[in-house]
Amino acid sequence: MHEQETELTVMDSAEQAAAAAGEETGAEATPAMGEAESPEETVSRAAYDQLKAERDQLIDRLARMQAEFDNARKRAEREKAEFRDYATGNVVEQFLPVVDNFELALKSQGTAEQLRHGVELIVKQMEEVLARLQVKAIPTVGEEFDPRLHEALGSVERDDLPDQHVAEEIRRGYKIRERMLRPAMVRVAHNTKQVSE
Repeated sequence: MHEQETELTVMDSAEQAAAAAGEETGAEATPAMGEAESPEETVSRAAYDQLKAERDQLIDRLARMQAEFDNARKRAEREKAEFRDYATGNVVEQFLPVVDNFELALKSQGTAEQLRHGVELIVKQMEEVLARLQVKAIPTVGEEFDPRLHEALGSVERDDLPDQHVAEEIRRGYKIRERMLRPAMVRVAHNTKQVSE
């Protein structure tokens, strides 16, 4: 602290000496031609303080806006996660009765035919849930092969179907409204009679 006071005193003395030298010569301290004026000589202390205050206000506003932006981004991410959880919960809730019925089928002591009938009812129940969710099965057997809807796993000789039509469905494909969830895996008919004609 004492060193700073000493420095200030020395600086003040130097300024006073420069001012006195200017008064003795009777000339104002003006810069030589071609020399640029320094900011201290062109800006008053009041103007400098005002500019500094404005700068500090702008920095403060920028920091506040940055904080608000970060908060808004975090809030949007949280709301998105909550919406996803809510939507997933609604879907899962519709499948819980299907799971319950599968568990009951596993516990049953009925015949193979009764078990088969029970599984068929559960599959029907699951198809109803999918229909409520706007999920539709992609038509396959007898339909013309469409690479946008079907994934061919091979071909089979079939005279009862037109060439390049679906002969067998290996795995069912699904769409939700018009969006593809997964293509149907199929085998395609190869009709030699039709090809030779």
